[in-house]
Amino acid sequence: MSFDEEWAALVAKASERSGTGTRLNEAGPGGGGGDGHDLSAAQDELGAIGHDAHVLFGRLRKDGDGARESSGAAATALKNANFTLGEELGLTVEVWDSQLRTLLQSCAHISNHLDYSAKSYTRQDKEIEARMRHRDGSAMSVSEIERYYK
Repeated sequence: MSFDEEWAALVAKASERSGTGTRLNEAGPGGGGGDGHDLSAAQDELGAIGHDAHVLFGRLRKDGDGARESSGAAATALKNANFTLGEELGLTVEVWDSQLRTLLQSCAHISNHLDYSAKSYTRQDKEIEARMRHRDGSAMSVSEIERYYK
């Protein structure tokens, strides 16, 4: 499978999942929220995206290092045989390595941030739930909760 085919498949998969993903209100003509939804983030979706970024990180590291090593060996062999192409290929390998490291850092950052966010949202939800309980531990009714939003 080519990169373009794999990328298109991942985009389609993400689009399928995005039906219940993060949404922001839009200000409508009345100045209120667009469709009545607040900012929401489905933790299972954050986890899935974080997992995909982690998998991509692993594949990039393995395949990218393989490309760098074989191209570097070719550059060295060409240089030793006094081909000008060897130096140019060596420069290409340096640029490749720099871009690969940047992309790996980005994948790691995305994965780590989404894992942290999912855990943080879960913790915050539990704290809010605990605050919205009566002193006796029973849950508040919807009408009792609604008074906090007025």
